[in-house]
Amino acid sequence: MNTLRRARSDRGSSTTELVIAMPVLLMLIMLIVQFGLWHHAAHVAEAAAQEGVRTARVETGSAPAGQARAQQFVANAAPTLLVDVAVNATRTADTARVEVTGTVRSIVPGMSLPVRAAAESPVEVFRADTP
Repeated sequence: MNTLRRARSDRGSSTTELVIAMPVLLMLIMLIVQFGLWHHAAHVAEAAAQEGVRTARVETGSAPAGQARAQQFVANAAPTLLVDVAVNATRTADTARVEVTGTVRSIVPGMSLPVRAAAESPVEVFRADTP
């Protein structure tokens, strides 16, 4: 009789455990996916900065051309992944620098992960051979 009572008192315990554990498990999965997106977005921003600085550093290049190329790269590589993208390009007589900043689109409510990448390179300059 005692065994029968114990079996009846455990009824529904697995349902209660599932109701408690399932939201925690789903949130954990969403966090893993969110950080995977952040990692990918960081690589896209880095590649965009490098592409922009390659355009800005050539002899006929300019800071606006590097900025436009980096913006175009982000728009083509990750049109919906990065939001509020800002590209800042500068070029001096010696160096070209492109910086890309933005925020990863969030799938976890209330989470905002920023991304920042910069690339800098010397400017190409043609110098004629002097005898």
